[in-house]
Amino acid sequence: MDRMMGLINLDQEYHVFNELTYFRNNASIPFAGRYRLIDFALSNMTNSGMEEVAVFVRHKYRSLLDHLGSGESWDLDRRHGGLFILPPDWNDPSDRSRGDLSFFHNNRDYFNRGKANHVLVSGSQFIANTDYKEAFSQHLETDADVTVIYTPVDEIRPEHQAYFRIEEGEDARVIGITNDEQNPNVFTGVYIIKKDLLMEIVNYCIAYHKENLFADGIKDQLHELDVRAYKYDGYHAFINTIESFYRENMKLLTEENFINLFAKPFIRTKASSNPPVKYQAQALVNHSIIANGCIVNGQVENSILFRGVEVSDHSTIKNSIIMQRCKIEEDVYLENVILDKDVHVKKGQRIIGTSDKPYVVAKRQIV
Repeated sequence: MDRMMGLINLDQEYHVFNELTYFRNNASIPFAGRYRLIDFALSNMTNSGMEEVAVFVRHKYRSLLDHLGSGESWDLDRRHGGLFILPPDWNDPSDRSRGDLSFFHNNRDYFNRGKANHVLVSGSQFIANTDYKEAFSQHLETDADVTVIYTPVDEIRPEHQAYFRIEEGEDARVIGITNDEQNPNVFTGVYIIKKDLLMEIVNYCIAYHKENLFADGIKDQLHELDVRAYKYDGYHAFINTIESFYRENMKLLTEENFINLFAKPFIRTKASSNPPVKYQAQALVNHSIIANGCIVNGQVENSILFRGVEVSDHSTIKNSIIMQRCKIEEDVYLENVILDKDVHVKKGQRIIGTSDKPYVVAKRQIV
């Protein structure tokens, strides 16, 4: 029986998150009031029936470990299979692998012991709500070596520059994987590959001192492989900069976008036991997402408040993203601002950014 196992490869992801990644990797960044970026890749895999999922991590992953735990929130706390957090092994004196190939080389056991015979590889910066069963069916029907998933974009933005573009021919065959910025068919970073072929490509890349599995082993060997394309045309976002992070959060304040991203199948995240939101007598809230545990006694407009945020009397928050457990004292004015977790804004402060360049405060700061 043909089955897929999941792999979330965080090693080669492009990001310019500055303050938001001082203390965490990009997959751990909070999103949309209660989620983390990695929740979408994980949920899509488990909603597609995958029972084995590995995460390749190299730097600043303490926050990620805390969030993922045993994988229970994604039904991955299993006796057989389940969730695997796999850093590279720096202690093998015979290891010649470089780049993300070191993960594949030093974690061969994950692939060898897995029952699935195909691997779905993803990053964490393509945000969507989909299962991959239809893409997998096409992969099997065409007997493709690799099936790459792309999405057409209406407007090419700076966050798309880091991604390859897919040129598709007849029968969904991929005839080119390029850096053509005018091509709207953006590679999502998600692809399905036969497991045996994956390990062959790993061996080839290491033997020839390559560093990137997809770029060196698949893109550069395109003429030798049967690579097919699958088009995903649902709601999505690419998030790899502060600006794209801010913009994609703000877009979710539109009801249609929110429903398109969070309708069934559900996106799962770490469970929390916060109480309901408490709106005090002076609270005035409009067009905002307010998560559990918040206490609001000021004005909140067109903003996202994560769990446990406190907004005091006569304070105003507009067009802003306020992450977990931030405390906003009296007479504060915030506009076009991103506050990371546990920021304390003292009485009377006034912080204003712009929609193109929001003002960002790193976590645990006192302003």
